[in-house]
Amino acid sequence: MCYNYFMIKRRKSKEITIGNVKIGNNNPISVQSMCNTDTRDITQTTRQIQELADAGCELVRLAVLNKDAAEAIKDLVKISPVPLIADIHFDYRLAIQCINNGISALRLNPGNIGKRENVEKVVSLAKQQQIPIRIGVNAGSLEKELKEKDIPLHEKMYESAMKHIQILEDLDFGLIKVSLKSSDVLTTIEAYRLMAEKTDYPLHLGVTEAGTLKNGLIKSSVGLGTLLAQGIGDTIRVSLTENPVEEVYAGYEILKCLGLRQKGVNFVSCPTCGRTQIDLINLAKKVEDRFKNLDANITIATMGCAVNGPGEASHADFGIAGGIGEGYVFKKGEIIAKVPEEQLLDKLEEIILKSYK
Repeated sequence: MCYNYFMIKRRKSKEITIGNVKIGNNNPISVQSMCNTDTRDITQTTRQIQELADAGCELVRLAVLNKDAAEAIKDLVKISPVPLIADIHFDYRLAIQCINNGISALRLNPGNIGKRENVEKVVSLAKQQQIPIRIGVNAGSLEKELKEKDIPLHEKMYESAMKHIQILEDLDFGLIKVSLKSSDVLTTIEAYRLMAEKTDYPLHLGVTEAGTLKNGLIKSSVGLGTLLAQGIGDTIRVSLTENPVEEVYAGYEILKCLGLRQKGVNFVSCPTCGRTQIDLINLAKKVEDRFKNLDANITIATMGCAVNGPGEASHADFGIAGGIGEGYVFKKGEIIAKVPEEQLLDKLEEIILKSYK
């Protein structure tokens, strides 16, 4: 569990529903990701959706590039354990096809799909089926007239989003959520702050093109963490050049550290030092991997020093501390087992699972 001494006051936003997931208002901040499979490949896409769902992902987005991908939605929604969102650019017919095939939401910028009559067709059907639309603004793909304006980039992003929002509002459509993503963290923060101040639509947070696992986690943690700590954000995606399952784990870790979600284990481990007599780095990684899918609101500690470790991690519900060729399993700072090093993980698992039977 995380130890917080204050409660974050969240921004009040409108509520929308995607499948069985409520977003906005005071609902839990949902964690989502996006498949990197070919949507037309139903077998591979279904497998990845299930992997994401097993990791705790609550919403999964799919790229819909053509009619065959839109047609695959019909089968995917029947199999998927979580609501699916269609990511569509430019072709309004794909949006209509996805809605008719049972999609739960769209990522679609109405200003990019051509004539007003085409927008009206999509919005009319979305309204009829109660299908929310996410307006997704990326700093790198702004409209030409906005790119040329002499104003800060985050203001350009805000103006782009408002232009798309206005199209939907003029058609009396309010099932809207908004994202304003940049690869620059400070630009992302300022764009969301401005949107949060000016509207009450739910916000989908993300830092786009954040990078590979290490760099992407740092940028996303700073960007999303800053906004979430200020009460801004209703659903999040941590964008990584990595297996999308890692995005889900990262999303929950960010939320857990701010006391906004308590799903899954909280892992702590000490830094290595000259007193460490065990391969602590690999051991800590093994502990995280062993218990990453355990949905229990507990803290597990991996400590390198058998002398000080249990005491320093006495706040942890369970933990292990290394010695020379052996180690200790402890609970709330009290040592309850001493075993050879190679048995540490199995003994820890045995004790934890026995406590939750």
